[in-house]
Amino acid sequence: MKLLLPDHLLESLGQRICRVAPECQIVPVDDKGKVEGDPSDSEVLFLRWGLDRESFERLVNDTPNLRWIHSISAGVEHILFPALAGSDVILTNASGVFSVPIAETVLGYMLAVAKRFPAFFAQQQARCWRKLPLRELRGLTVGIIGLGGIGSEVARLCRAFGMQVLGLQRTPRPNAYADEVLDGTHLHDLLARSDFVLISIPLTAATRGLIGAAELAAMRPDGWLINVARGPIVDERALVEALQERRIGGACLDVFAEEPLPEDSPLWDLPNVIITPHDSWSSPHLEEREAELFLENLRRYVAGQVLLNVVDKEAGY
Repeated sequence: MKLLLPDHLLESLGQRICRVAPECQIVPVDDKGKVEGDPSDSEVLFLRWGLDRESFERLVNDTPNLRWIHSISAGVEHILFPALAGSDVILTNASGVFSVPIAETVLGYMLAVAKRFPAFFAQQQARCWRKLPLRELRGLTVGIIGLGGIGSEVARLCRAFGMQVLGLQRTPRPNAYADEVLDGTHLHDLLARSDFVLISIPLTAATRGLIGAAELAAMRPDGWLINVARGPIVDERALVEALQERRIGGACLDVFAEEPLPEDSPLWDLPNVIITPHDSWSSPHLEEREAELFLENLRRYVAGQVLLNVVDKEAGY
């Protein structure tokens, strides 16, 4: 069996792969998709970030025996081109790997808003000593759109803070940390009841533009929108207008329609916006979590068992 592996992971993963799959032949791939050897009979591709669409498509076309692709990204919308979506190639993702750092970032946003840290930081720069009225998270309501790994971890942390947790799922299922789980028809209900609204769903054809002008109008006038998923899920122009006109309390944004966020974006100058540069996932523990997930799936692949995190290519996640 041949496995295409990013060349920068050879040192850290090579020996561990050989222990899990002793007969596996590792074929290095650089960040441009260039293969050091013949990829044609490769069965497995460990896909890293940074490989552009053209290089990825060329790599897939050069490997007619490919049976399984593992992506180290949780979102896979950037690689689900028609040829892959319609093929028999199994696609797995890194869902769950990013739950802890992203959930902690979300709680950081909420605390920053409730405790008004941005205002205090500004006062510190101005050497201004002025007390401000603050809030507690306890008793506030968070509405979580998407109760996957990230949404569930946010729900767990919010419950620990004494918050009311509402969840939204396409197919509602009981969640140990949610007080209520609603279906998609109750989106506006969730928006109207929540002090914080978290977007933690994948970007698909069905979710693109999900939060538009009507949805923002359904939010509480002091409600805050938090997006750690994908920028295009939100109509950014409608969001800017709602923020400028103070129709919602504010927004904490880690993702945007265009990244990096253009210097002329009005979001930079809005006082009711907290911006982070698509960095909520960052953690010193990610590489090891990614390795453990892939190695477990490789063990399952060799044993002919069902893989973890198999993507429904038709649904897009």
